[in-house]
Amino acid sequence: MSGGDVAEPKAKGKGKKRKKGRRLGIRIDMTPLVDVAFLLLTFFMFTTSMSRPQTMEINLPPDKDVKVEVAESNLMTLRVTDKADVFWSMGIESPKRIAYNDLQVFLRERIAANPKLIVVLKIDRMGKYNTMVNLIDELTTAQITRFSLAPMSDKDKELVANVKA
Repeated sequence: MSGGDVAEPKAKGKGKKRKKGRRLGIRIDMTPLVDVAFLLLTFFMFTTSMSRPQTMEINLPPDKDVKVEVAESNLMTLRVTDKADVFWSMGIESPKRIAYNDLQVFLRERIAANPKLIVVLKIDRMGKYNTMVNLIDELTTAQITRFSLAPMSDKDKELVANVKA
């Protein structure tokens, strides 16, 4: 090819014309798909409605100023420090230290001795949330259903510090 020549396109053979075939309409039967969809829908409806959420009933006093009188013999206080050390006391006694591993057996013995037992769980504000949840689990496992949560006051911290020393 020289500089001025332009390449000619190849000519198509006129005798080799291809006839386009007629397109057949494709039809998909949707009936089995609808059956499967409804089967899955009913399956998930039945399985999700049968499971109940695990909740805990909480009774709050109607008024902040309401005073509740509880006998000292029915009141146990569990004080938990920020380091997850557990101290217990009955009534106005001085607190005593208890190991977390011994707590379950101790609580079962106390509730068996006094079915009217009420536990006040006082937790240091700097403590971990996980510690509180584990202690509530220990209480419910020991069949103690009447307990209260309260923050640990400065007086409680002093009592615990005196026991540690």
